[in-house]
Amino acid sequence: MHEVKSNLKAILVAKNESIRQFAGRAGLPFETVRRLYNDKTVQYHRETLATVCITLGIGIEELLTIEETKSDEM
Repeated sequence: MHEVKSNLKAILVAKNESIRQFAGRAGLPFETVRRLYNDKTVQYHRETLATVCITLGIGIEELLTIEETKSDEM
C-alpha cells in the first residue's frame, strides 16, 4: 500500500519560516497550511498545491512524495 506524504514541514523548517508566516505570504488560510504542514490533508486542491509550490519556488515532487506503507498482512 502507498500513501502521499507532505514535505512542507521539512521545507519550512529548512527555510526557518513559521506556518503563519508562510500562510500570510502565500495568501492561504492558516488552517489549510497547518493541515498540509502536519501531513493531515485529506484532499489536495490543485490551486492550493500550485500556490504553495510557486510561493516556495519548488516543484510538486519536492512538496509531495509517495511512500510505501507497511502492510498489516500476516
